[in-house]
Amino acid sequence: MLHYLTVPVTPFQQNCSILWCDETHEAAVVDPGGDLDRLLAEVARLGVTLKQILLTHAHIDHAGGTGQLARERGLPIVGPHPGDQFWIDGLAAQARQFGFAPAEPFTPTRWLADGDTVQVGHCTLDVRHCPGHTPGHVVFHSAEAQRAFVGDVLFAGSIGRTDFPGGDHDTLISSITERLWPMGNDTVFIPGHGPESSFGRERRSNPYVGGT
Repeated sequence: MLHYLTVPVTPFQQNCSILWCDETHEAAVVDPGGDLDRLLAEVARLGVTLKQILLTHAHIDHAGGTGQLARERGLPIVGPHPGDQFWIDGLAAQARQFGFAPAEPFTPTRWLADGDTVQVGHCTLDVRHCPGHTPGHVVFHSAEAQRAFVGDVLFAGSIGRTDFPGGDHDTLISSITERLWPMGNDTVFIPGHGPESSFGRERRSNPYVGGT
């Protein structure tokens, strides 16, 4: 079974998640935006073995620590979708703009596409391409655990911003309604910022996508 621990990192309080398989104790980290010492301390405390980095998208608060972590620990970088290549190319500029520590450049070991799967130990994560916040944004879904790691696509009571380069509001709404809702109302999602919620709750009450 998949387990996870969410650790808010960076001044933007981005929800970085450590995922692990309870049978193999193999782990992945989703969106290591920064505060790597804190993240690695949690990995050590959990007694799991970090095997890979998963990226939902390449904004600085989600991807800023990726290059350093991959280099120091020899980890593959999985994701996002190739649509975010320009955000990866611009990480250094993003870091300067938002006052982050310099971000090391990186090249994903494996780009992801809609319908792909990722293994964390014996646990399978389904990949959905959910553009709108960024062109290459992906979401990781564990059907077994009824959990989805959705980055900045959807929040409790809100949705992702679409005013950054490559963002598009209509595309984001389509991603939510066509790619997230079919995962089921009972699925709990871990957003890139703020508290968890369920897709059913957001379908009922979210002012941007309620009733869809």
